[in-house]
Amino acid sequence: MVGTLLVPEKANEAIQLPTGVNPRQLFNTHEALRQKARLFAALDLGTNNCRLIVAQRASKGFRVIDSFSRVVRLGENLSLTGHLSERAMQRTIAAITTCAKKLARHQPDQIRCVATQACRAAKNGPSFLRELTRITGISFEIIDPQEEARLAVLGCADLFNPDGIGALVIDIGGGSTELSWALYRGSNQWPRLESWYSAPIGVVTLADQFPEIGEIQVWYRSMKRCASDHIARFTPPPELTFLLESGKAHIVGTSGAITSLAGVHLNLPRYSRRLVDGLWMCEADTRTVINRLISLSKAERALEPCIGPDRADLVLAGAAILEAVLDRWPSRHLRVADRGLREGLILTMLNPQHWRQ
Repeated sequence: MVGTLLVPEKANEAIQLPTGVNPRQLFNTHEALRQKARLFAALDLGTNNCRLIVAQRASKGFRVIDSFSRVVRLGENLSLTGHLSERAMQRTIAAITTCAKKLARHQPDQIRCVATQACRAAKNGPSFLRELTRITGISFEIIDPQEEARLAVLGCADLFNPDGIGALVIDIGGGSTELSWALYRGSNQWPRLESWYSAPIGVVTLADQFPEIGEIQVWYRSMKRCASDHIARFTPPPELTFLLESGKAHIVGTSGAITSLAGVHLNLPRYSRRLVDGLWMCEADTRTVINRLISLSKAERALEPCIGPDRADLVLAGAAILEAVLDRWPSRHLRVADRGLREGLILTMLNPQHWRQ
């Protein structure tokens, strides 16, 4: 009888259950099926990317039904002007319009749409979001840096080494970089965020502040020095250095720049999330692929299948931030995450009580 609804042929007629069927068991079965069929959607509007995910509850977390990602560079020149530019807003409106069509098709039962650093920092950020709602019907909330850090940790929790103590999660965004030290609490519990810091730099802001001109090594070192100055303000527990160097903890890196580095490291002919998400890289491999990209021109980087023209000028900005972290906290292992904030949003909707605790 699983999956079959028993409907009376006439109004007010009692439902006759087959012999041996427990009504409570039947109700529980259909309720479980109904809950499993529910759809959840999360939309993350960042400084560089617009990302949507539509998911369904599964035995181990959730199953992705549909997804969308587009580089919009909403924060282009924001660090120089203090405002979102007209071109950036138009690119973003086009991407969110596509998301709205997907949401209309899937009709999710629950949805959460968030905006991060670009809309936090821009003087016209709130007014742009109101206009975005008017045009697309999608309403956004601007989340603070701490919630952004927590959601990124939650979204990457499955990539924590179960034999370790914890992980330093690096979420390199377009306009900010969140550094989070989280302790592992076991496979049935979410990590506990011990300390975090939001550095006001990201791949877009660094690229804006340091245009790619002149000798590439000089340009890259300038970005790295700037990143190092900001990263130094993060003060995790003193034992973090020992834990990372000894292998008792590791780094989890989540960003388009880091996944691009991983794809180049693997020499993939085209980007594959299946091969990149969860990949372990040692520190030497990470620095080797960065040095390889530093030896290329912007046009040559654009030809790399895991970078492309949209990220050609941003991937080394992300590499500079990542290397600044590795310089300060050397780690035996880096685990690459093609997941993060939007996956964290889905998990909070699936387990709201757990999240509040």
